[in-house]
Amino acid sequence: MERAYDLVIRGGTLADGSGAPPFEADVAVKDGRIAAVGKVDEHDAEEIDARGKLVTPGFVDIHTHYDGQATWDAHMQPSSWHGVTTVVMGNCGVGFAPCRPQDHDRLVRLMEGVEDIPFPVLSEGLPWNWESFPDYLDSLAGRAFDVDIGAQLPHAALRVFVMGERGANREPASAEDIAAMAAIAKGAVEAGALGFSTSRTLNHRTSDGQPTPTLTASEDELTGIAMGLAAAGKGALQFVSDFADPEAEFAMLRRIVERSRRPLSFSLVQSPIQPNQWRLLLERLGQAAQAGLPMKAQVCGRPVGVLFGLELTLNPFSHHPAYREIAAEPLARRVAALRNPDFRARLLADSGEAAPAFAANMTRNWKVMFLMGENPDYEQTPDRTVLALANARGMDPAELALDHMLANEGRGMLYLPFLNYADGSLDPSHAMLSDPNTVPGLSDGGAHVGMICDGSFPTSNLTHWTRDRTRGARLPLEAMVRMQSRDTALTLGLLDRGLVAPGYRADLNVIDYDRLSLRAPSVAYDLPAGGRRLIQRAEGYVATLVAGEVTYRDGQPTGALPGRLLRGAQAAPAAMAAE
Repeated sequence: MERAYDLVIRGGTLADGSGAPPFEADVAVKDGRIAAVGKVDEHDAEEIDARGKLVTPGFVDIHTHYDGQATWDAHMQPSSWHGVTTVVMGNCGVGFAPCRPQDHDRLVRLMEGVEDIPFPVLSEGLPWNWESFPDYLDSLAGRAFDVDIGAQLPHAALRVFVMGERGANREPASAEDIAAMAAIAKGAVEAGALGFSTSRTLNHRTSDGQPTPTLTASEDELTGIAMGLAAAGKGALQFVSDFADPEAEFAMLRRIVERSRRPLSFSLVQSPIQPNQWRLLLERLGQAAQAGLPMKAQVCGRPVGVLFGLELTLNPFSHHPAYREIAAEPLARRVAALRNPDFRARLLADSGEAAPAFAANMTRNWKVMFLMGENPDYEQTPDRTVLALANARGMDPAELALDHMLANEGRGMLYLPFLNYADGSLDPSHAMLSDPNTVPGLSDGGAHVGMICDGSFPTSNLTHWTRDRTRGARLPLEAMVRMQSRDTALTLGLLDRGLVAPGYRADLNVIDYDRLSLRAPSVAYDLPAGGRRLIQRAEGYVATLVAGEVTYRDGQPTGALPGRLLRGAQAAPAAMAAE
């Protein structure tokens, strides 16, 4: 006799993604879907004992950059270590399709510059068995993963594909160019792209310093592409912008949505340059939402911060002449040299001339830099900065930084929060997360492999905001679970997930909530060509399920790879859609 269920998660405390208070329930799974929630009497299925544990929907991370990694790796780590069961890539206008053969290196250098993924890694890892965007989707469709993967059409690749050198050089698009881009965008979402993404920030540059091809794209060009999605009747829009003129820029985004009626999200953070601008943008966003426009802001629950260390892209001594003498040596030899009293004295006495302004301002900004410890704290107080600690100990800040980096055989890291921390606290993040027109995003999983490690956002959102925060208001557990499962899923039309209810995808987490914690970031050398990347693991994920299969137990992959490419938005379960 066939079993009623394939698996039952027994006796857990369920935060079901709806935002309702947690309640005790069994969750039964059959054929990759949730079959029952409540009291399940049958005992002939595989069981997971969840008594005393938290059960949640799988998390949906809508802002990642696994565009390359998905072509060579089955495991979308670090995201899949953090309860994420669906990732959406192709953000910020960068990606690898469509692409003509002669433009391969151009797109690789753009990804290298914008998302800090080294050229050798991408050159060796990318199979380039595609040219059009539908070809790229077909390439991914033949692969299996530990999460479901959604892709977006990146504007930079699209622009270069249609306009060639003119597009790369940010020349204005002609009416014919715009029509061609709109047609490709229409075809991309019809083939399964979840939408279209673009970048309008000077922070995004190629590895040789050139601005991203999309920086100055006109409103006509952006509207034309959005109308391509409108013609298909599907697909969302994703924007990142400097908002140099916030009123004018937001008004443009609003007009694009008014014309196309396609959902749009944009990145929202607190900048140290204009620390209150986010309030204006939230206000304008609220007005647009009140007018019925489908607009959201993607926000994050901790600072966007850079890590410095001897194994990483930069450290406070990277541009010192003395350090450059040993920079190419293996880590162990550099550590030995840095521990040598004579070399150390020369390094600390060195002025570090010739450092680029950005590097100098970032890597030696002791008054806002912190030590990254074994138990990461992303809301440290001003008395814990490198400058404050050095002053308290009667040391030079550079000496304290060097000592910390030499810990653990040269693997110590320094942390500089540069967005969402202008006030020295995460109160702005709390306000942004609490706004009804925002969703969690911006983790950049798969990118910034030598400087930033934010793929762990889902775990820090749970631990910091619902349990551990001591410096201000927290958020209800059920609200945070809803935000990073159901709310994010709805933002991109993934109506079949993010909720624990009959008929929905059996993407689930069983979490030891009391034990849930982040480990310190570390470095792995597991990318193609032996490339280095920052990773960050967690403790407390008892089990993660994708489509009813257990993909991780206690943080370790089981070998199951039920994740697949998502072809476009996903319909709600029939029973639920009828309600």
